[in-house]
Amino acid sequence: MKKNGTIAVAMTGASGAAYTIRLLEQLILAEYHVQFICSQPGQIVLAMETELKLPSSPQKMQHKLNEYFNCTHQQITVYGKDQWTAPMASGSSVAEAMVICPCSMGSLASVAQGISNNLIHRAADVIMKERKKLIIVPRETPFSSLHLENMLKLSNQGVIILPPNPAFYQGVECIQDLIDFVVSRILDQLDIPNKLSPRWGQEQD
Repeated sequence: MKKNGTIAVAMTGASGAAYTIRLLEQLILAEYHVQFICSQPGQIVLAMETELKLPSSPQKMQHKLNEYFNCTHQQITVYGKDQWTAPMASGSSVAEAMVICPCSMGSLASVAQGISNNLIHRAADVIMKERKKLIIVPRETPFSSLHLENMLKLSNQGVIILPPNPAFYQGVECIQDLIDFVVSRILDQLDIPNKLSPRWGQEQD
């Protein structure tokens, strides 16, 4: 992934807000431009699971995130889920990659069926048709057979299904270690160098 490129990040109404926040932080620190979309259920989950409460207006949400991450709109741009004029709605200005983290099973099903009910689904559809990298971080277990079938369908289309299943070999001391393990794997799939979590066989400090 080229530095200073654009990566789309979407958050839907599923548990895993801490992964989203850490991912956004790391992308901004790595000097990528982030196009961010958060559904209304996603905002509710974010407020339940973290101290970050986002306003409903995309403009106010962007201002809030700029303050939270101490960045500018040139680093993170927020779009509303019904903002069809957003760049990510068209293949002519598609981001280099997209991450849906976390991804609800409703959003997973819509993407798998090619149903563009909102900008999140549309952006994912555009990423797929342009043969760009789409990473889906599904919500917590368990999964039904239908959920697994939708994941398999997307995987067969080249989509990366990355369940947030942390390992423990790296020496876990706190919850942040588990969060960093998952986010590190997302960054790996984006080809973004990171040292968030020790690698297998790596000497522990």
